[in-house]
Amino acid sequence: MNISFQELSDTMKSVLIREGFPENKAGICANIFAINSRDGVHSHGLNRFPVFIERIREGLIDGHSEPTLVSANGQVEQWDGKLAPGMYNATICMDRAIQLAKSNGIGLVALRNTNHWMRGGTYGWQAAEQGCIAICATNARANMPPWGGSSPSIGNNPLVIAVPRAGGHIVLDMALSQFSYGKLQEYELSEKMLPVDGGYDENGVLTKDPFAIHASKRSLPIGFWKGSGLSIMLDLLVSGLSGGRSVADITREGPEYGMSQFYICIRAEGLNKNTVEEIIAFTKESSPAENASTIRYPGEQTLRNRIKSEQEGVTVNEKIWKEVLDLKGISS
Repeated sequence: MNISFQELSDTMKSVLIREGFPENKAGICANIFAINSRDGVHSHGLNRFPVFIERIREGLIDGHSEPTLVSANGQVEQWDGKLAPGMYNATICMDRAIQLAKSNGIGLVALRNTNHWMRGGTYGWQAAEQGCIAICATNARANMPPWGGSSPSIGNNPLVIAVPRAGGHIVLDMALSQFSYGKLQEYELSEKMLPVDGGYDENGVLTKDPFAIHASKRSLPIGFWKGSGLSIMLDLLVSGLSGGRSVADITREGPEYGMSQFYICIRAEGLNKNTVEEIIAFTKESSPAENASTIRYPGEQTLRNRIKSEQEGVTVNEKIWKEVLDLKGISS
């Protein structure tokens, strides 16, 4: 079913206010959930909202906390998220990194004690809209085995890289597992198999079955050993720069909260726009492979989803939409 963006955002805002959030913070968080669904990232939009409410009620997310500056060293700052909502902290810290970049050419904000930022690409788009290149990353609870291992001890630790572009920003947003667990949920809800192998079943056999991967907790690192190594390096950087918790620390606690992140912004005034266009054009010159419909740059499908949602309404899962309406205290 499809509903308007405004109805989606307003409904989630009402639920958050009912949970005790201040109106401004409720609006920011609800808007990000709605934007994620609008852009086609349902796993980190409406579909994740009921879990977000659970985390609030469990006391893992503090709707009244505000992130605070801990230390500054030139263009590098450390912030403490105080376990405030992850998307709220991320918005503030990316905005601060943008300010540093606009004043000094580059800025880095390292954040500790925060929560799940939902779709990391949100903050890449935020920077690109302000004319900045962005690189940001987060760690997570261990949900993937390292290369050569059979039990989870590394996180999928998403990485975001964004480049501003007049014809449509280029935004890479990727988990370091072949499929994030949110994306696995999307396939489970639609009762579909993955298009390529995404992990192992309980017998250690590669599979496209999202239910089997959830059960085994053995998702597949992107690029096999390369994704495993990148996951470890990002964990080192986000926790080391922020003074926050590592994947190991987060995992020992059980529930996923208190993550570490960094936000790097570079003022893009010196970016050669002609080179950017040449790279995009050359990439698209490749002949499409069999069964491939088109060749896209990172972020291009997001723009297409956004336009479609603005014209037709945002597609939502009926079952989860009903859950959210129940949280608001009304029936569908």
